[in-house]
Amino acid sequence: MKTVQEKWHSLSKEDIIGKYNISSDSGLSGEQVKEMISRFGNNILTPKKGTPLLILFLLQFNQPLVYILLVAALVTGILKEWVDCSVIFGVVVINAIVGFLQETKAVKAIESLAKSVGGEATVIRDGIKKRIPAKDLTFGDIVLLQSGDKVPADTRLLQTKELRIDESALTGESVPAEKNTDTLEADCVLGDRRNMAYSSTLVTFGTGRGVVIGIGDNTEIGRINELISDAEILATPLTKQIAKFSAFLLYVIIGMAIVTFLIGIMRGESWIDMFMAAVALAVGAIPEGLPAALTITLAIGISKMAKRNAIIRKLPAVETLGSTTVICSDKTGTLTVNRMTVQKIFIDDSIIDVSGTGYHSEGVFTSGGKSFDVNNKVLRECLKAGLLCNDSNLVKSGDDWKVEGDPTEAALIVSASKAGILRENEDKINPRADVIPFESQHQYMATLHLSPGGIAGIVYSKGSVESILSRCSKCLTPEGMKILDAERVQKTVESFAAEGLRVLAFAMKETVSGKSHIFHEDINEGLIFLGLQAMIDPPRKEVIPAVESCHTAGISVKMITGDHELTALAIARKIGVAGQSDGEVINGRAIASCTDEQLREAVKTTAVFARVAPEDKLRLVRALQANGDSVAMTGDGVNDAPALRQANIGIAMGITGTDVAKETADMVLVDDNFATIEAAVEEGRGVYDNLVKFITWTLPTNFGEGLVILAAILIGTALPILPVQILWINMTTAVFLGLMLAFEPKEPGLMNRPPREQNTPILSRHLIWRIVIVGMLLCIGAFSLFEVALKFGKSIQEARTIAVNVFVLGETFYLFNCRSLKLPAIKTGFFTNPYLLWGVIIMIFLQAAFVHIPIMNKAFHTAPLSGLEWGISIFCGLIIFFIIEAEKKLGKITD
Repeated sequence: MKTVQEKWHSLSKEDIIGKYNISSDSGLSGEQVKEMISRFGNNILTPKKGTPLLILFLLQFNQPLVYILLVAALVTGILKEWVDCSVIFGVVVINAIVGFLQETKAVKAIESLAKSVGGEATVIRDGIKKRIPAKDLTFGDIVLLQSGDKVPADTRLLQTKELRIDESALTGESVPAEKNTDTLEADCVLGDRRNMAYSSTLVTFGTGRGVVIGIGDNTEIGRINELISDAEILATPLTKQIAKFSAFLLYVIIGMAIVTFLIGIMRGESWIDMFMAAVALAVGAIPEGLPAALTITLAIGISKMAKRNAIIRKLPAVETLGSTTVICSDKTGTLTVNRMTVQKIFIDDSIIDVSGTGYHSEGVFTSGGKSFDVNNKVLRECLKAGLLCNDSNLVKSGDDWKVEGDPTEAALIVSASKAGILRENEDKINPRADVIPFESQHQYMATLHLSPGGIAGIVYSKGSVESILSRCSKCLTPEGMKILDAERVQKTVESFAAEGLRVLAFAMKETVSGKSHIFHEDINEGLIFLGLQAMIDPPRKEVIPAVESCHTAGISVKMITGDHELTALAIARKIGVAGQSDGEVINGRAIASCTDEQLREAVKTTAVFARVAPEDKLRLVRALQANGDSVAMTGDGVNDAPALRQANIGIAMGITGTDVAKETADMVLVDDNFATIEAAVEEGRGVYDNLVKFITWTLPTNFGEGLVILAAILIGTALPILPVQILWINMTTAVFLGLMLAFEPKEPGLMNRPPREQNTPILSRHLIWRIVIVGMLLCIGAFSLFEVALKFGKSIQEARTIAVNVFVLGETFYLFNCRSLKLPAIKTGFFTNPYLLWGVIIMIFLQAAFVHIPIMNKAFHTAPLSGLEWGISIFCGLIIFFIIEAEKKLGKITD
């Protein structure tokens, strides 16, 4: 049951306790629990009523192209060509199954969401602490949270102790959120609601107590569930174009068949003969191999993309990538390495740059472009402070490293290791004696370490710049100590912050001999300032050229993140998403205040969107689509799922992605790398090119066959090719010749051209003209040789075999024209597609069997041919080849 959504973060603790008439110590009573559950139900996501599975499956047949295929299957069945009938019908059923499986994605995504709400919860009821199934939680329950817990329901926090919660799956923020109980403003965005704990997020540190204010559908994750269901499934550019093309083809075929039938009847022919002629024309005009070629070409594209770390879950998504005009990318883990890395250090008036990314210890220290001495006393003390005043660990996991604790502290461990300062050594030299944990009200952490021999103690402290500076009056230099220039430090902090860096300050203090404990009063003053370490989740090195390549290809790249504005803009500038002069970042609060029309205008000029909520991402995608863009959207969290489903192509992260995101997406990046998207776009464009090449190659055959039948009816002569022979031509050539175009390598300059517009037809006027030319040449060659053969006394079987040969060999030579629709055949490289060469060889052997093997002669009503008759058919094929090459050279194909 839905309840009214309130701004719980803006209410005081006392107001919330009063609303539910409970005590934070005793919780709900048993009677209250029963009443609440009876009114509001359990803490589960309500399954959405969808289309019945049978209807969903039957709807897959409701497409013009499928109508054509069903007609083809019916016709071949009437002709008792059971093998061909089975093949065509099998293609229809397989396509229907694939479509059916694709459309059940949303159901799977919602099921994944429902699973994420499971588990147990610790509550206080009737004053007793107990563990209960999370589904039994209700409004007003007092929930206890501790490190390692999955938050079981949306909760307004009443008490916290160093509570940190990983909300990355919900907000996209890479660092665990520090929680408190302070009352917030009503318009505070989701990522800044520090007094709330949301269902399915993970407690990484500390403890907390709160009151449940949202269960099941009333949680943030429940809202996302609703958004997933409501997100519109858009037809891909290819499916739209194929639908239009198929509808047009359907009308043309039916029209030609009816005209053929009526002309024959008017000429006094038998209606049965005319019906069979109309059937022959329909069989000839139907491109039986098109759906199979479409599916196989896309599947080959999937295989190519898999080798480049992109797993495609939905066939048409392969081609959609090629027409993408905007890529909306998450920041953390996609554009960045998702590993906090120290990049700058400030000590003793020196700013030091630290190279290297991630958790590997390779890196060098430079200042002003020159190498900096890692044995510098102040640098080593600053790095030691970050290493020893640290509760986190890096653990080797295969070839990589895994963080146990806070990513910020992991970055400090790595920066020390780059200078050769290792924890296993330092812990032996300066073992820890005591610690003051980080507390939000103090904003620092301090540790006491025994000096060598245990004679005296050293305190290391790290924390916010304000908290450390207020306790320091002096700073360390290589020569000793000097008065601290706090203003200089603050200016450095501001310059680091302007680059989106997160800054921590470090200090030390020597203590009296034999002291084994420290307290806050011990470090309220007298600390010696050591320096600053500034870190960021840095961009992936391969992202910068990938973004540049996208811009060259006419694809706009936008960053949509839950992180802070300054950090997002800094990364966007480094990777080229935003220019150095671009200072505008739109945040979630601004998006919420925009009308749909205002947002449509804003997305045209803005490249960075920060602190966004799930519904913000969904609105951004819809705004871009309303402007006519084809949108690819990346995401890894639960919060990304609605936008992934709405986008023309949703892209989930394979490593960090949640199950919900992966189930909703069309494509999954194995390596979570933006550069993989750019590679996939290139492959998508190559796949579309090859599809157009196949269609340009196959349609002249169908057009020519239809013309041959129509010409025979008009003239009143016997059919030059029979329906069963037409099926042989269409099915064998499509498989062994046409499909080999799917293996064509990508043409040069693929990423130097702008994206294809969504309303652009599959075939340009020039390609349609080429199809007409080749179709007419095939018709003229087949029909004239058929008539000449009869006049020279050849049997009708021989004459028809010659006509079939003209089609097969004409298609074979025309195949080499179609390897590039613009470039001369000689420039495509004869051996660059070995599959095509093998296909041609196999087709020639099959055609020889068709002509000369007796059992084939009987089955297909053919007869053996002489070498001269073969030569004439080959000559017809060569004429077609040279005419099309001349057409290319004359520059008639300009699109």
